[in-house]
Amino acid sequence: MSDIGDWFRSIPLITRYWFAASIAVPFIGKLGLVDFRNLMLFPELVFSRFQLWRPVTATLYFPVTPNTGFLYLVNLYFLYHYSTRLETGAFDGRPADYVFMLLFNWICIVRLTWRRLLFQLLMIPLIMSVLYVWAQFNSEMIVSFWFGTRFKAHYLPWVILVFNFIIGGSFVNELTGNLVGHLYFFLMFKYPMDLGGRSFLSTPDFLYRFFPNTRGGVSGFGVPPTRRPVPQEPPAAGGGGGRHNWGQGFRLGGE
Repeated sequence: MSDIGDWFRSIPLITRYWFAASIAVPFIGKLGLVDFRNLMLFPELVFSRFQLWRPVTATLYFPVTPNTGFLYLVNLYFLYHYSTRLETGAFDGRPADYVFMLLFNWICIVRLTWRRLLFQLLMIPLIMSVLYVWAQFNSEMIVSFWFGTRFKAHYLPWVILVFNFIIGGSFVNELTGNLVGHLYFFLMFKYPMDLGGRSFLSTPDFLYRFFPNTRGGVSGFGVPPTRRPVPQEPPAAGGGGGRHNWGQGFRLGGE
């Protein structure tokens, strides 16, 4: 148990709470402690009956059944893996900026769902939006997938979209997450940096009061970076084991 506790405490702060809540809320619904229908997003109930918790619980809840269990576990792994990489990589020492990215993506997903009533569960779209942002920061990295397939990271969100669809996903969830992740990355980085446009997004000051930077330097991403983030080089073939290298691609499935 101490090993599990040490591993859990090693997860960066924001990812740790998101990951834990994404386990706790589905099991609350699974055990019947709360009617699972009260955890899903039904826009007409949010204001008409003041059930303001629904957009939040719908982001953390996923129905765990024999038919959906594998899909849930795969996406829980994506949450842990890519949120950890982002929080300790591009957003290292800037928890407020990471929280702002999650809030921006979440608000966009809720807004899209509100207008179109596309789905009542928001877990997968938010996870996919984070995975998409990571893939853009590491677009030239070579990642590994099932059966030894290898490709550049900027294809990964679309490969995951097809993969999730095959194992029982909806396709619309994944597509929504990719589009929202693209919107964030474009407005925060690509448009100001590559196209010379103004910066439309910046982290609100109040988030820095709650989540102060843990390293020195200029706060936030309000000013576009002076250069494109450089992707980490993948380790040489046949590299040794030991401590996990976060710059390395991952293999999902068997050898």
